[in-house]
Amino acid sequence: MKIFTCQDRLEDIMTCIYDAWSAALKVGHSQIQLRKEPVFQQTMFDEYIHIDVNPSKAEKVIRSIRRDISEEAYLDIYYASLSADEDALQAIYNFLRVGFAVGNTVTRLYTNPHVVKLLEIRRRVSNEAHHFREFARFQSLDSKVYISHLEPKNDVIMLVGRHFADRMPSEHWMIIDDNRKIACVHPKDGENYLRYLAEEEFLTLRQTEEYEDEFTDMWKTFFHAVSIKQRENYVCQRNLFPIWKRKHAVEFNRIK
Repeated sequence: MKIFTCQDRLEDIMTCIYDAWSAALKVGHSQIQLRKEPVFQQTMFDEYIHIDVNPSKAEKVIRSIRRDISEEAYLDIYYASLSADEDALQAIYNFLRVGFAVGNTVTRLYTNPHVVKLLEIRRRVSNEAHHFREFARFQSLDSKVYISHLEPKNDVIMLVGRHFADRMPSEHWMIIDDNRKIACVHPKDGENYLRYLAEEEFLTLRQTEEYEDEFTDMWKTFFHAVSIKQRENYVCQRNLFPIWKRKHAVEFNRIK
């Protein structure tokens, strides 16, 4: 078995699919597997092949998906590429095998296990992005830059960033993924872009959560003031706003 591995970025994933597909034309798709790095435990009798990014190959795969399958299928694949699931890359590959065989009807083949698997991964990524659009809390840095820290399971900060780019277009802001140490940066009246943070930059930006102003206190006060003691339902609250998502929500920090 040939196992192709790559870093968890869209261009790397598309390059990996290109090289894996080329190898499959010689040995068969059943002899090919794909995994995102890091691979923590390698099997003894399989061949592991690391694939470095190649923008030209990545563009060819993306162009082929859009032309020979559909834009909708590419969007599903893009969302799945953001997933932290261990088998997400293999699911994309299996979906493409079906997609290139049947064309634009692939997204409606709800009885095909490969299609169902990819659409389920896409749904989980989309749901998490939706949740963090609601859970993101911005804090002002000298009234010039607004910064939000998130720790999503999937790589969704660009999806979250698109939401706020539409609602805060004339502000400088950053959404930081503390798990991956990357930031979605939005310059005033500009376009969002991703920035991979150096360790020193990340540690400096982490300190922004210690800053508080009158608006922080007002939000905390409002959150506690609207609570009705007799109607508290912590089980329902945890279902709607899980504890692991509250780490950076200022209203759950005690008022000083």
